[in-house]
Parts: sequence; structure tokens; C-alpha cells
Amino acid sequence: MSQQKILSLSKELQSKIFTGERDYKPDPKTPITNWLVHTKRHCNGGKTVNAGLWLKKHTDNGGKIFLTMSGAGSSFQQGIMISELIKAGKIAAISVTGANLEESLYRLVANSHYAYIPDYVELTRGEEKELARAGLRRITDTFLPEDESVRVVLPELEKLWREAEENNKPLLWHEYFFQLFERKLITFDPTANPEECWLYQAYLHKIPVFVPGVEDSTMGNIFTQACYDGNHPILSKYKLEKPLSPEIIHHSFRYMHALAEWYLDNTKEKGLAFLQLGGGIAADFPICVVPHIKKDFLWKETEEIQEKIVRSWAGFIEIHSSPMSFGSYSGAGFKEKITWEKFEIDAFGEQIFGDYTEHFPDIAAIILGK
Repeated sequence: MSQQKILSLSKELQSKIFTGERDYKPDPKTPITNWLVHTKRHCNGGKTVNAGLWLKKHTDNGGKIFLTMSGAGSSFQQGIMISELIKAGKIAAISVTGANLEESLYRLVANSHYAYIPDYVELTRGEEKELARAGLRRITDTFLPEDESVRVVLPELEKLWREAEENNKPLLWHEYFFQLFERKLITFDPTANPEECWLYQAYLHKIPVFVPGVEDSTMGNIFTQACYDGNHPILSKYKLEKPLSPEIIHHSFRYMHALAEWYLDNTKEKGLAFLQLGGGIAADFPICVVPHIKKDFLWKETEEIQEKIVRSWAGFIEIHSSPMSFGSYSGAGFKEKITWEKFEIDAFGEQIFGDYTEHFPDIAAIILGK
């Protein structure tokens, strides 16, 4: 009966309807994937598995993933999955907020000092203020141990900042953090596993990192104060005796320059899959590189030449909780991105609405063949 009704539809509409089960043959070597494919068939669960299966096929065929992460994924230990994907050679590059970059490091230096409050939704305003007075900085259900992380890392970063100023050798934001590893300036927490720190693994495996909007992070805020040299009647009283030069940090335009060059060099043979964890600038910044190159650098060229030189993203998977609303960049649907020439009409596209700490581990397990 259903089949007869489907056949009565237009060919275009028929092509959008799926009957039966997924075209998947269980493999005894991948029990987790087998279970996910069998149990997650519908709604966000189904989208999660579909995304994982496409990414696995993409990477098995030699493609790689450009991963972006917003929110506080590093504090929520998403580095465990990201690190394993890096070590497996699945990740080509990473774009993150300044907060996620530093929080990956904080997990490495202060892991044993983290605490959790599962019933955070039930907290009263008074209790939130009590936490503030105690110096307990809450990120959803997790307390970031400021004294054991930020205040431990800061003196070493300050030395690097001063050194860069003295030698007139500015760096991109993440390169200062890589210097902490390169010069062994920090001590790892004995309970932390360096194999699970995505920032450390990115450093070891020479994975390009892009950090737009670094001012929006704890260390970025601190650096902003350290280089303040204004004359505000209140703020000027608190500026350093010798403010740092803001020029020791390459601004985000340099990140886009680096991304544009890197993108062209790394998409000559095969397109990159865009895996977006959360919304925000971490994703908005890099996804624009395709139209940026086409319409800013190559704007005088014909559309045919633009498309010949610049390969669009191969596919798009976004896990987020932002609804599609008026002008919401994070919630913009996949089809809207086609109008901006970020993707071709035949690119894979999937939007999963939810908490990426819930969906990303499943996707990673499928990609890794678990």
C-alpha cells in the first residue's frame, strides 16, 4: 500500500523518501557502530548516524575533516574524541574560540582541580552569587579552577609576550600556547592524560589551528588589559607601568590570510568536510573562506575560473541548538549556505539540533570504526 502511494508521487518527491533500512552491513570489528546504526534510526539520532557514516566514507576515501568548536567543549572533555581523531589522521585543521583553546590547556595543567554540579539548573541566584564570592567559576555543570589553571599559565605567557615585544617577533595567538609545549614551560597535572588534550595533540601532529576573536577568552581579556594604554579617568589608573604592545599578537586578518593560503593548498585533490560543533565565530569565520577567496581575491575572474581555482567544502555537519531565526548565522540552514557559494548543491549536508557533547562522541566512534 505505502509503496503504491509513493509511486503515485512526482519523481522529485519520490527521491526524498527512504524505505527499508540503511544500506549497512554490520561488521564484527565495529560493535559500537553496529549498535548505533541499529538503534539510532530517526530524528536527531538518525541524523547523527547519517553524519557519522558519511564522514567515515569521506575519510576512508582519503578525505579529511575541518573541525570547528564553540561553547566550552574543551572544558567538557571533547578533547578526548578530537585527540583520537587527530591521531588517526582524520583532522586536517581546527578552528576554535580563544576560550576553547585555553580551556584545553587548563584541563592538562589542572585536571585534578575540576569540580562538577549536576543540578546546576536548580541553583538559585543567591547560590550563584555565593559561588562567585568563593571564586568558583561555573561553566554549565563544570567549575573552572582559575587559581590552578589561569594563574599558573599566565606568568609563562607573560614571559613569552615580553620576549616577543623585545625581539619584535609577533605571533598568532595559538602559537604562544604552542611555545609553552615547545619550551616545556608548563607542568602537566598527574591525573591528566596528554593523549586526550586536543591542543597538545594538535601541536605534536602539526595540525593548523585558527582562533578568531581571541579577545573573547579569559587570557584574551588579560592580554587586553596588559596592553591598555588609554587615558580613561578610571581605567588609566590601572594600566601597567609598561603596557605591552598589542602588535605582538597578529590580528585575525592574519588568521584569514593563513586560512586562505592553507585552504587552497589543501583542497587541490579533494574537498574538506566541515564538522561544526556549536555555532558562533569558530565556525562562521572559517566557513566563509570559500566565498572570500572567490569574491574578494578573484572577483574580477569569471565564475567558471573561480570555481576551477576554489573548491567548495565537500560536506557540512553542524551540531547546535540555535533555531533558524531572523539573521541567525549559527542557525542558518544548509541550503542558505549554498546561496553564499560555500557548498555545491550535491554536497552532503546535515544539521543536528542538540548538545554536541551528546552527539559528537557517536559521530567520532563511527568515523574511528569502533
